[in-house]
Amino acid sequence: MAQVPAASEAAPSEAQRTFSSRPRTPTLSTPQSRTPPTAIGTHFPQNGHAGRSSSRGGSEPLDPAVLSRRLSEVGSTARPNEWTPGRSPSRKRQRIVYGDRFIPNREGQDLSASYNLLHDDGSPATPSKAKKRTPHGELNHQKAEEASRTYSRVLRNELLGDSVPQAHSRSPELFSTTIHDPTRSKTPPSHSSMNALPPASITPSTPHKNLFTYSSRRGSGQPTPQRTPRSRNQPIANFNPQSELYSTSPIHFDSQQILQSPRKQPRYISKVPYKVLDAPELADDFYLNLVDWGSSNVLAVGLGSKVYMWNSQSGRVTELCGLTDDTVTSVSWIERGSHISIGTNKGYVQIWDAERCRRLRTMTGHTARVGALAWNNHILTSGSRDRNIYHRDVRTPAQFMGKLTGHKQEVCGLRWNTEDGQLASGGNDNKLMVWDKVKENAPLFKFSDHTAAVKAIAWSPHQHHLLASGGGTADRSIKFWNTATGSLVKEVDTGSQVCNLAWSRNSDEIVSTHGYSQNQIVVWKYPRMEQVVSLTGHTYRVLYLAMSPDGQVVVTGAGDETLRFWKIFGRRERGGGHGLGVGDGLGGDWGTIR
Repeated sequence: MAQVPAASEAAPSEAQRTFSSRPRTPTLSTPQSRTPPTAIGTHFPQNGHAGRSSSRGGSEPLDPAVLSRRLSEVGSTARPNEWTPGRSPSRKRQRIVYGDRFIPNREGQDLSASYNLLHDDGSPATPSKAKKRTPHGELNHQKAEEASRTYSRVLRNELLGDSVPQAHSRSPELFSTTIHDPTRSKTPPSHSSMNALPPASITPSTPHKNLFTYSSRRGSGQPTPQRTPRSRNQPIANFNPQSELYSTSPIHFDSQQILQSPRKQPRYISKVPYKVLDAPELADDFYLNLVDWGSSNVLAVGLGSKVYMWNSQSGRVTELCGLTDDTVTSVSWIERGSHISIGTNKGYVQIWDAERCRRLRTMTGHTARVGALAWNNHILTSGSRDRNIYHRDVRTPAQFMGKLTGHKQEVCGLRWNTEDGQLASGGNDNKLMVWDKVKENAPLFKFSDHTAAVKAIAWSPHQHHLLASGGGTADRSIKFWNTATGSLVKEVDTGSQVCNLAWSRNSDEIVSTHGYSQNQIVVWKYPRMEQVVSLTGHTYRVLYLAMSPDGQVVVTGAGDETLRFWKIFGRRERGGGHGLGVGDGLGGDWGTIR
């Protein structure tokens, strides 16, 4: 009987060979086996017989500790990005659940420096969008602004106390350096409520518009602050009637004083001129100065070849003179008296006695029209299209005593500062020059910041060395200069051509007249340069401006051949007269005009 070979030794069939060539799923060890699971990399038998595999791989048992360490190393290399508690630097922060109450966080902040870095109004509110501009000059709008400023002061006082200066304690004087402000010397105070503030050496963060940063009670870890704890050394008996112990008001005593302080009522300015006069042949020329109001309360106007005078008290109109083969290009009253100077298109300068309607003198020197005239006591200064400026002493027979050359084009603006002895000149070359004294031939300062002709020039009667200038169509700005240091103090864009400037004699305000493209008269509050009122009515450029001797009325002239009178300012608060009578003049004070 032939011996049948074992199943393991039998030759495989065709189907078995084909099936064995395919990859097989590894076979796990039987449950009865005590051998630990095979590690990664162990080859499983392809024929399905574990006995042969066990005979090939050695019979040495594996150490469980080594196997566990090996498996942990393989797992860490296979999953390197898995989150590991306490080790991963990229783990997410735990979400902080905020409460419903937020308090100002004053840690690391210098409140005094932060307040000074705020915007001008210092308002605690931060508007998300730009507010729509409210038309200025409306009485309700002025009252609303005053109420808003009062609210801001009270809120600031309640939050900060006297740790920061109030808005009203800041002096508006820009050039004053010797004024002692007691509120500033006490900032910050030394009482215990400010002990939490950082020292001055800590540099505060630059705020945007918010004075405080806010954090929750849970996030900050600090309890919600209540009233400031009383000092243990405070006496039990308090007999101060202004103490908060006896106050029934929800606000502090300082805030009560702010609310009870008298507030100035906004004045009403009529937007309609109270008088309109016809002025035929009033030239529509930007470079001329044809309207001036004298100290004798007489208005002089140059119309064509004639000069007319209008008495504001009687309303009478008088013709002063008529030129032959010439036209009037400028008029200017003397500071005190009844004498008036007239510039002509041919370059002559005439001086007339307005009371007697008599010409006193004709002076030569210029070779082109004289568009600007300015008086400084007995010195008459004239500017011309020939680019020259002449000083003339009307007491001497000489035609001129000094000549200033510096402008490259026509001189269209001249103003004397009689108190400081400085002369300001503006020209069509976009230059503003300041000349010191009469005998100086070189300009003290030469400003080139304007980008258009400078005709509008005005010296402040309230502050020394403060000069305002306005530019033409391409410039449209009003600039303020400190002529003691030659620095630019402030600048404001008006949006239209600046033709004239005049300071109020009774308040710290300035009037500007404009041409292209709005033709309006604007009253500004200095130094904040807020529009008090904007007046319209002229249909052409408002090229001429003059102020009454009492400082209450301004008259404007335009190419529409009308003169409009506006009552803008109030009476002078302090006493003082304006000039002399009609009979007083140059002849009585300085002798005869030669």
